[in-house]
Amino acid sequence: MDSHMHIYNTLTRRKEPFTPLVAGKVSMYVCGMTVYDYCHLGHARVMVAFDVITRYLRERGYDVNYVRNITDIDDKILKRADENGESITALTERMIAAMHEDEARLFVLPPTHEPRATGHIDDIVAMIETLIEKGFAYAADNGDVYYRVRKFANYGKLNNRQLDDMRSGARVDVDVHKEDPLDFVLWKAAKPGEAHWSSPWGNGRPGWHIECSAMSTCCLGDTFDIHGGGPDLTFPHHENEIAQSEAATGKTYVNTWMHAGAVRVNKEKMSKSLGNFFTIRDVLAEHDPEVVRFLLVASHYRSPINYSVDSLTEARKSLTRLYTALEGVDTDTIASSKASPYRERFTQVMDDDFNTPEALAVMFELAREVNRAKQEQPDEAARLGGELKQLGAILGLLQQAPQIFLKGTQQQGMPLSESEIEAKIAQRIEAKANKDFAQADAIRDELSALGIILKDSREGTSWVLEAT
Repeated sequence: MDSHMHIYNTLTRRKEPFTPLVAGKVSMYVCGMTVYDYCHLGHARVMVAFDVITRYLRERGYDVNYVRNITDIDDKILKRADENGESITALTERMIAAMHEDEARLFVLPPTHEPRATGHIDDIVAMIETLIEKGFAYAADNGDVYYRVRKFANYGKLNNRQLDDMRSGARVDVDVHKEDPLDFVLWKAAKPGEAHWSSPWGNGRPGWHIECSAMSTCCLGDTFDIHGGGPDLTFPHHENEIAQSEAATGKTYVNTWMHAGAVRVNKEKMSKSLGNFFTIRDVLAEHDPEVVRFLLVASHYRSPINYSVDSLTEARKSLTRLYTALEGVDTDTIASSKASPYRERFTQVMDDDFNTPEALAVMFELAREVNRAKQEQPDEAARLGGELKQLGAILGLLQQAPQIFLKGTQQQGMPLSESEIEAKIAQRIEAKANKDFAQADAIRDELSALGIILKDSREGTSWVLEAT
């Protein structure tokens, strides 16, 4: 099982055979959200990418312990709570609930554990104390505690950077209390009136980087299999995690580093300053959640994704092709337990660094076979359809009833309500019964102009939304 999987390791910049520390078990930590605002499309990319990775590892028989943290204390949180005139707890609880709603709508399974930074203050303080004892950190006279970057011999190894080239990437401002401008904060002294916790260095709160080092090692141990996150986290966040954790424990922190690709909007970087910044709920207010998920899955997890009206249109057309193949097929029939050529190829490409574009290509071939078998081999169509649905589940797709998706009842802004469409169909049936074929054709044309396609059969008339 282990030797066939290969994963691209950001640290080594190559694909490597994946062999977990404990046979049959995978320990994985992914940096989660700082909960001061609603999740955006970049968060959705990371959520869905590591959801697919987790689903596939479990499909391959691994017991996956998937930990994704929540940063619930941070400068941005303090600022936003103050702006809103609400408590930090009220803000973070509201944003966490919204995050969980967004995940559920995108068919993202919850992680195994979801630790919060405020729940691990004692662990954070203990790790900082260890770093001070070992000479990797120092308490400044202003109550802050800093990490000595130059003392860690391999600093920069994740990003292949030299120390003196790193200042532009530093998240914190230059501070006169630092021994070196590259040093970063582990503990921040509290300003008057700010939320704080007690520590040997005075009241304060943890720095951003130390939170993840403490939470990951507390949940998964000093060394674990996979650490993931968004493309913007390699430096300084993940670089600092390595320095903190390996200095504190003396052990290798993570064996495999994985990073999802960026989201671009109309081929530009997504940013509030460009006016192309979208929250997940902005997008789901206009588009079917499964179409959005398909768009995120259709690109390899390391590749950038271009979000645009055209790309969503293509995603809907593609997903419609798969659901159309399943329409009218008894997919409750259990797919054959023996290895099929489709499942073998699906497994082969997913074993190669979770190649979802190639996995979808296999599913489209399978969908064509379902369509061929529908007319003359209903049992074979059912078996193949069941297999298609099973493969879809590994990607978090194709789990709705086909007629629900094809009618677009989850899509916001439908041109007519379902009852209005059914009323039009009843009027058309009545017109045909009265041999008023001109009126019947006019109703069909009226619905077609709205993107509602009628399908006549022996069982009656059904409808679907055109994939546009």
